[in-house]
Amino acid sequence: MCFAQLRGIVVWRCVWVDSHPDAYVLKPTGKSTATAKPEATDTAARSPISDRAELWLWLSIAAAVLAIVGSVIGLAVDRIYADLTPAFLPQALAQDIVNLALVSPAWLILATLALRGSLRAYLLWLGVLTFTAYNYVIYAFSIPFGPLFLPWVAVLGLTIYALIGGVEALDCGAVKTCFNSRRAVTVVAWLLIVTAILFALLWLSEDLPALVAGARPQSIVDMALPTNPVHVLDLGFFLPLGIATGVLLLRRKPLGYSLAAPFIVFIVLTGIPILVTPVVQAARGQTAAWGVVVPIGTLTVILLGVLAWLTSTIRCAPRS
Repeated sequence: MCFAQLRGIVVWRCVWVDSHPDAYVLKPTGKSTATAKPEATDTAARSPISDRAELWLWLSIAAAVLAIVGSVIGLAVDRIYADLTPAFLPQALAQDIVNLALVSPAWLILATLALRGSLRAYLLWLGVLTFTAYNYVIYAFSIPFGPLFLPWVAVLGLTIYALIGGVEALDCGAVKTCFNSRRAVTVVAWLLIVTAILFALLWLSEDLPALVAGARPQSIVDMALPTNPVHVLDLGFFLPLGIATGVLLLRRKPLGYSLAAPFIVFIVLTGIPILVTPVVQAARGQTAAWGVVVPIGTLTVILLGVLAWLTSTIRCAPRS
């Protein structure tokens, strides 16, 4: 009789627990138990960086090592840039100097920190990848065919794949929750929009008069190129992207938060070779274009300050 009653109690309790998943569950020890806690589903609790990012980070590290080798060869072997015009050569050398001294080391450091889960480093790393993809399009399409053609193409391909995969591996909704200053976001939004518009007007001020006159812009003539690759990339892709990123931020769209810091890094890194070019020109005995130093240098300093401000507002737990 006692056995039948005990069996009935156990069956009733099992049925009741199955229909109440948050109820206390009987342990074999007979001690009281705590209720099971539901899993956190809030966006802020999710890691902004997916585990998929690790593949793209390592891929980018391989590209960085290859880029370092290419920059060393470009600076050490005269014949790499032997066919460039006197106007184009200092720009290519300045780009290699910046790649070797600044971009590639920052690339490796940021990728290492991002592998440890730092969102700040990850966003800055995306900016370095954006600049590198931009830069190596110019290497691959504008520098005469030579010994570094395949390494340049390899860096370009690896970087683009890592950039696409890196953006896809971000949880933009979780990234948005990590930014804690609406004022910083608003300032960055307007700065990106204004900067993109000003550069677009600057390039168009050279291109439109030449089109009206049926002539070629002087910069194209000086570099002996069919067209200006910087104008193509900026007017076709990057300046519209800068404006779009600013608009997304103003509308508080998650994607804008993931693109803002990388785009500032891209603009800063684009400006630094411009600042180094007059130094290279002077070292080679050419007339140095010092006139670009004040406007580009001022913009670079402002952008660096705003970037530091924006990234200082990031508050979220690193990826475990």
